[in-house]
Amino acid sequence: MFIDRVIVDLAAGKGGNGVVAWRREKYIPKGGPCGGNGGKGGSIIMIADAEVYSLQWFRNRRILKADNGGQGGSNLRSGKNGQDLILKVPCGTLLKDADTGEIIHDFTEDKERFVLCKGGRGGVGNDHFKSPTNRAPNICTEGKPGQAQKVELELKLIADVGLVGFPNAGKSTLISELADVKVKIAPYPFTTLQPNIGFIQFEDFKRIYIADIPGIIEGAHRNRGLGFEFLRHVERTKLLIFMLDASGIDGRNPTEDFEVLRREIGTYNPEMLERPCLIALNKIDSEEAEEHLKHFYKSVSLPKERVFEISAMRGDGLRELVDAIRKHLQA
Repeated sequence: MFIDRVIVDLAAGKGGNGVVAWRREKYIPKGGPCGGNGGKGGSIIMIADAEVYSLQWFRNRRILKADNGGQGGSNLRSGKNGQDLILKVPCGTLLKDADTGEIIHDFTEDKERFVLCKGGRGGVGNDHFKSPTNRAPNICTEGKPGQAQKVELELKLIADVGLVGFPNAGKSTLISELADVKVKIAPYPFTTLQPNIGFIQFEDFKRIYIADIPGIIEGAHRNRGLGFEFLRHVERTKLLIFMLDASGIDGRNPTEDFEVLRREIGTYNPEMLERPCLIALNKIDSEEAEEHLKHFYKSVSLPKERVFEISAMRGDGLRELVDAIRKHLQA
């Protein structure tokens, strides 16, 4: 299961207590205080990791705590510091306050590090309080509690290209051909339930990351269907590819589909319509495609260099589409 939103209660470790202790060695007649300090509590540190793709690890871990610091000992021995709790999240994760929705941090770079909850300071032993006027202090302090916070982790995939289209438009087939990603493909209608992400690698070893966003339906901006669950994954892409079914199966019309997709994305976030986009008219090998293509070109006024007729299943037109993707991203 693809998990892209979780709410977690996080708490750093409590500092260890200081202690009251006295020196009692045989040849030190006056002795004196020797209580050690408590150790520092462990902090909660979050790190972005490019090899982590979802928030699956947090699915059954909704309460997480770092280690407490150890108590001080006699002979001025300090307590052990609590171990930090390091949490790895995917690049593109938004860290929010669960109560207010305020964004605390945005993880966009690999290995990016953020200390969310600091561990509590350790208490001090009675040795800390000795002075010329107080040679036998009989007091110590407790460790301080660590910081705690309830947070929401929200993942927005970071990809160069976002594939958007209605269910069964052929997005899964296209990404499997371009990015060599193993996804579910079947000859019957079904909706992908989680985003798929892969990369196109060129001969010069440069990569373009491409994300297949699950099928958007009319009313998605009102949270119909998968709604907000996956619309947000389109927000970070640099280039949009509208995947349209030219075969007109199930009574669909690529012209109307294109208008609905633009309307849904624009209603959700108007700024996304200002980004460059390409049109991929898929399934041109079907008998009904020619009539739908004629109607599309008459109704939609777009430069021809932005519209591509392809067959993701047979591989027709994919090389031209890939070249156009790279050209637009470089520009």
